[in-house]
Amino acid sequence: MAVKILSVDDEMDLEVLLTQYFRRKIRKGEYEFFFAHNGLEALDILLKNPDIEIVLSDINMPEMDGLTMLAKLNEMHNPALKCIMVSAYGDMGNIRQAMNGGAFDFATKPIDLDDLSVTIEKAIEQIEFVRKSQAEHAKLVDIQGDLDAASQIQQAILPNYEDFLKQTNLPVCLCSSMKAAKDVGGDFFDFFALDDHRMAFTIADVSGKGMPAALFMAVSRTVIRTYGMQGLSSQECMANANKMLCTESLNSMFVTTFYGIYDTTTGLIDYTNAGHNPPYVLKADGSVQALPICKNIALGVFDFPFTSNELQLEPGDTLVMYTDGVTEAHNNQKGDYGEERLEALLPTLKGKSSSEICDAIKKDVEKFVDGDPQSDDMTMLILKRP
Repeated sequence: MAVKILSVDDEMDLEVLLTQYFRRKIRKGEYEFFFAHNGLEALDILLKNPDIEIVLSDINMPEMDGLTMLAKLNEMHNPALKCIMVSAYGDMGNIRQAMNGGAFDFATKPIDLDDLSVTIEKAIEQIEFVRKSQAEHAKLVDIQGDLDAASQIQQAILPNYEDFLKQTNLPVCLCSSMKAAKDVGGDFFDFFALDDHRMAFTIADVSGKGMPAALFMAVSRTVIRTYGMQGLSSQECMANANKMLCTESLNSMFVTTFYGIYDTTTGLIDYTNAGHNPPYVLKADGSVQALPICKNIALGVFDFPFTSNELQLEPGDTLVMYTDGVTEAHNNQKGDYGEERLEALLPTLKGKSSSEICDAIKKDVEKFVDGDPQSDDMTMLILKRP
């Protein structure tokens, strides 16, 4: 498309000079000229032709001079509109004022048309750069909008404890929390009722971060929930989910998972740990024990014979599950938060509710990190037997 140029000058012969000098570019459709004789006419033409990209303006004109018009152009906030000011060689004060006021360049009278042609080409290069930057910025805005929507969707698909209580009568005290390191994350938790006395729960951490991890997270959650709703044992659920995820995994992605089935009448938990951080049990008496380190691998790597374990929760016992974003929360001066700090904190939370334990851990991690950037998703799932 033609570059549209507006010439603003009260000398009529300039119109003839420009159309004659640039006649070849005009015939080829490379340039299209508009002409005005003062600032007021120029502003009217700009309103009617907002795609004009270059303004070639004299400084000294009747009705509205070039400096006043330049100020009006600045009010349009159009970085792709370039203004080249023209004045007598001895009028350097006004030229300097124009350059300080945002003019792209200047030319002196009598105009050297060869030099003006070079200046216009330079302006066109700058305009193309601005247009490209604006297009890239628009893409980034669209991407950010998509990420914001994805973040809201990701939070929406995670279960809500209050809704869970309304749908079931299971006597369980739960609290969950997920804070992604980026707009979206790869951590997730889930819990759902299996019958009138059992519920399933899971906490998981997908390899990687950002959108790829978030997509694999959504797939993983759906697969695990689908097999879990069938009432399979924890071992069978993980084995079947693993086979499915091995076929869906791209770029060697995997997901560490802790999946359990909790019998609320007995306090017995059938669980399978697929390569996840061993949770802690905060006993009613304040003592803390870590569950045994498992020999199972993460889901999505290859077919594997998973083994399960059992855990007996007594009244007042709490199962504290977390992803490594908690223990690996980093302070540039102190290093990682670490399991030792978590193990030291938990006994001080004896008798606290699930939500109080969750909040206390988050506050302790935030205090330790002391404002350093979050490097990984941080997720917790706290289950307490009343």
